Amino acid sequence: MTALSPGSRAQPEARPDRPSVVELRLTAFAAHRRAGFPLGPLSLFAGPSGSGKSSALRAYEALARLGGGAELDEVFPDPVACVPERARPDAQRRRGFRIGCTADGPEGPVRLDVAVQAEPELRIVGERLTAGGLTLLETALRDPGRRSVQAAWHTAGSSPVTREPLPDDRLGTPLLPLRVAGKTDGQRQVLAAAEQMVVALRSVFACDPMPRSMRRAVPLGAGRLLRGCGNLAEVLWRTRSECGRRHGLLVDAVRAGCAGPVRDLLAERQPGGIGRIGGVGGIDGTVQALLDRGDGLRTPLGRLGDGELRYLALSLVLLTGPGVLEVDTAGEVPAALQTLTVLADGFDRDLDVRQREGLVRLAARMCERGHIRLVGAVSDASWAAGVGGVTVVDLEP
Repeated sequence: MTALSPGSRAQPEARPDRPSVVELRLTAFAAHRRAGFPLGPLSLFAGPSGSGKSSALRAYEALARLGGGAELDEVFPDPVACVPERARPDAQRRRGFRIGCTADGPEGPVRLDVAVQAEPELRIVGERLTAGGLTLLETALRDPGRRSVQAAWHTAGSSPVTREPLPDDRLGTPLLPLRVAGKTDGQRQVLAAAEQMVVALRSVFACDPMPRSMRRAVPLGAGRLLRGCGNLAEVLWRTRSECGRRHGLLVDAVRAGCAGPVRDLLAERQPGGIGRIGGVGGIDGTVQALLDRGDGLRTPLGRLGDGELRYLALSLVLLTGPGVLEVDTAGEVPAALQTLTVLADGFDRDLDVRQREGLVRLAARMCERGHIRLVGAVSDASWAAGVGGVTVVDLEP
């Protein structure tokens, strides 16, 4: 069951120019049955351990990866863990799960629902894309002996639908631009709805900062932040020089969430040693992040507490974007029409009262601008009820 905190409902939005996921449906997934979760620009799943917060975020990430064209076994390496508890197999010993979402945008609300068979073989056995009460795409497994599903999509031409087989190991919706000609109004409606769904899903960054990995020096690379934020020093090396304004905002955020004075946040190349690149006294190719305390005093991030490191990493995520984060974006769509969604499991983990309130206010400010959305999981969200623009979804175990 879900309950929206009355004081934290997001205000109704006008039809967005940027497609975004506004509802997550877990019809049958892990501990969830017949569950629908409304999502605003900033949404927090709240509940005790075992209430299903992490599985909700896992389902969202799975839909995002499927929307990007990933194969089913890459997205669900352990599909049996997604099957609802106590789900019994049918006469053919089949078990599975169902997930879906609604994406709002220029085409209005578009719904996607997916049925996945986990046993005895992993495959998509049903998919439905609908908009305005009209079924635009529907697939079904007709012959279990074939590695395909029968698909039918809306045509509204001389024939009302077009039927073709689609592979059963990936989502059909992102394949439609390769299959639909776009010659009739119906076909163009199908393409527009599919594009809106794919754009809404693809730009997702799942983030769970791991303080232990953030404490050590790291080699220079592409400068794109990874899921666990272990390469944070490398990213700071890049972003500090690329965008002074955003770096200044990050320093302000760190100043509010870290103990002691903070003058700047920087990354330094490490001196080399025998056997390292550059030899004795050279540069070994790694960088370390530090806090500039002023008066020449610098504190390596390795000396910060877990809460400070998670606060710093999440602030960096909120203040950057797809060019800095390791995400799969829809490259064929202008960036101005895309929204990055951050999935933050354990959003409040290790944070004290001041840090979590400061972080959620920063998130609210950034989400209000429309370029970023955040879906986080917290143990308790009573502390966020007074922050405007926060949608709280209370989960009962």
